[in-house]
Amino acid sequence: MKEKFKVQTKTFYALYNFCRCYLAVIPCLTRNPVSFVPLDSCFRRNDNTTPVSLHRKLFLLLFTLHCSLVTVLFACTSHQEKIYRKSRIMMDTLVTINVVSRSKEDAEKGIDAAFSEIEKLEQLTNFFSPDSEISQINGNAGISEVKVSPETLELLDKALFISKKTEGAFDITIGPVITLYDFYKKIEPEDLELKKKVSFVNYKDLLIDKNKSTAFLKKSNMLIDPGGISKGYATDKAVETLKKLGIHAGLISVAGDIKAFGLKPDGRPWRIGIRNPRAKDKEDDIMATIELKDMAISTSGDYERYFILNGRRYHHLLNPKTGYPAEGCQSVSIITKEGVFTDALATGIFILGLERGLKVIEEMGFDGVIVDSTGKIHITPQIRGKVEFKKPA
Repeated sequence: MKEKFKVQTKTFYALYNFCRCYLAVIPCLTRNPVSFVPLDSCFRRNDNTTPVSLHRKLFLLLFTLHCSLVTVLFACTSHQEKIYRKSRIMMDTLVTINVVSRSKEDAEKGIDAAFSEIEKLEQLTNFFSPDSEISQINGNAGISEVKVSPETLELLDKALFISKKTEGAFDITIGPVITLYDFYKKIEPEDLELKKKVSFVNYKDLLIDKNKSTAFLKKSNMLIDPGGISKGYATDKAVETLKKLGIHAGLISVAGDIKAFGLKPDGRPWRIGIRNPRAKDKEDDIMATIELKDMAISTSGDYERYFILNGRRYHHLLNPKTGYPAEGCQSVSIITKEGVFTDALATGIFILGLERGLKVIEEMGFDGVIVDSTGKIHITPQIRGKVEFKKPA
C-alpha cells in the first residue's frame, strides 16, 4: 500500500513539475504573467494540519492548470491580428481604409499616412481647385508647358496609355464637355454648344515630357479632367504608403474604386461586392461578389450620377466623340493589379460598348464583368468560376 502511494505521489510531483515548467515558459511568449498556485496549498486543509486526498490534490492542480491556460489563451488572443478601419470624405467621396495589424498604434499610423497621401494627390489633381497642378495645366492651355510633380506626370502618362488602348473612348481631356452638364439640376447642354466643346477634346493634344517633367495642352480652351482615373490612382498610392510602413494587408475603397492586398486575419481574401445597376432595394443592391488578394477592382455605371429627361437617361459617362452619354452598358467592372488601370478602363470599356470592350479587356490580360443595356451579364473566362452571383448570370 505504501509503495502504491509512493508511486502515485511521484506521478503527482512529476505532473506538477511539468506543469510548472510549462507555465513558466508562457510569460516569455505572451508577455503576460501567469500565476501558479503553490504546491503546499494543494496538500493541506484550511487548518494547515491534515493532508487532503491525492484525488483532491490532483483536482486542485488540474483546476489551477485550467485557469492558467485560460489566461494564456486570452493573452495570446489579445495579440492576434485585427482589422482597423477609418473613413473620411476626400476627393468628393467617401474614402475608407481598412488595415490588418497586431497593433492599434501601428494601424492608426499607417491609416493616417495613407490618408495624407490621398490628400496630397487631391491637392495636385483637383479639377475644381485653382491651386492644383491640373488647373495650372488647364490655365496654360495653348500657351506654355507646366512643370508638374512625379505623381501628376505618372497619372497623365497612364491616362494616355489607356486612351490609346481604348482608341480614345477614355479621354482625360473630356473637361470642356463635362462642364456643360449639371446632373443635380438636370441640365442638358445645347447641341451647338456641345459640338463646339467636343472639338476641344483630344488626348493626342496633351503632350508630356518625362525628361523635363512637364505637361502641355496644345489648344486653348482644352481642359484635363482626371475624375475618371484619379481615384484608382489614389488607391495604388495609398497601398504603397501602407506597405512602406509595414502593413502587409488591407483594403482601400475610394467610392467605386477598391484595392485589396494581403489576406484578412482569418487567412481568406477580401470579399468585394459588385453592385446591381438596377437595384430596387437594399436587398437587391449587390448582384455578385468576388474574393480578391493583391488586386484592384473598379466599377463604372450609369446609375451613379444621372437624371432622366424626356425618357432618356443622362449620366456622367460621356462619349468623347459625341459629348453625349454612352449607350450599350449599364455597368462595367474591371479587375487587375493596378487601380489606376481599373478606374480608367472601366470608363473606357463602358463607352466602347460590349463587343469592342470585351476584346480590349482580353487583349490587355485583364478581367471584367459587363452588364449590357438589357441587363444581361457578360464575364471574361478567367474569372467565370470566381465570381459568385446571387442569381444565375
